[in-house]
Amino acid sequence: MGGTPEAETGAAVTASGLGVKGPRGWAFRGADIAADPGALIAVEGPSGSGRTSLLLTLTGRMRPTEGDCGVDGFRVPQQMARIRRISALAHVPGVSELDPVLTVAEHLRERALLRRRFADSPRGLLRPRRERAAASRAAIDAALTAAGLNLDTLPKGPRTAVRDLERLEALRLSIALALIARPRLLAVDDADLKLSDADRAVAWALLRGVAEDGTTVLAVCSQAPPGAVVVRTARTSAAESGGTARRTQKADAPATDEHEHEENEEGSADALAEARRA
Repeated sequence: MGGTPEAETGAAVTASGLGVKGPRGWAFRGADIAADPGALIAVEGPSGSGRTSLLLTLTGRMRPTEGDCGVDGFRVPQQMARIRRISALAHVPGVSELDPVLTVAEHLRERALLRRRFADSPRGLLRPRRERAAASRAAIDAALTAAGLNLDTLPKGPRTAVRDLERLEALRLSIALALIARPRLLAVDDADLKLSDADRAVAWALLRGVAEDGTTVLAVCSQAPPGAVVVRTARTSAAESGGTARRTQKADAPATDEHEHEENEEGSADALAEARRA
């Protein structure tokens, strides 16, 4: 794709035996990952298997119960704040969502203002208003280019409300908003949800382009694309909850017991709720 806004080298991501447990069960267990900077990492698994919890753990937003994890050399849980500063979330339901009432322009302006307030150095905040506005505009334009979102093609241009966007357009906007922060690790939840086969191919080409430009990409999906570093999550059983961790790189048959399915989804929901309160 080309054009990721001044991306630094992406962050390497490693994990060994990583797991998160909520009050009513495990969200996921036994996650092992080894991904180089600039990799496209696909977290593949069925709904309720802890995919989002794993994504939040790897971006420093959820504390693991067991195992080891490192992002760009920073450790979880000891250096989670540092990991949050070099990572950005795009489209994570319940954590980082688009407001359907706001327009595309309003979303972009709000994100640029937040970045300027919290990411700029004190010296940067003292720059003339015109310079700061030009820098924000440049960051937005670069992020839109990297996400492949052309505002002129939207129904009402930048004044288009999010609720009027097609699913792929909304995904592009979420990615652009995340890229304004110039992260070294970009995390996208439900990257292929409700997309046609053609749009799914476009979405993966977009994410692969961001990775090729230097930003490590972590994407939750139902089916990983060829060439990605694949991490597979599976619904844990009651027996596994008491002991052996399951390595997520290996394909697992879905749980057949309805109670086990519900128990694992409850564990994921509990862990996600804890992340929201953190």
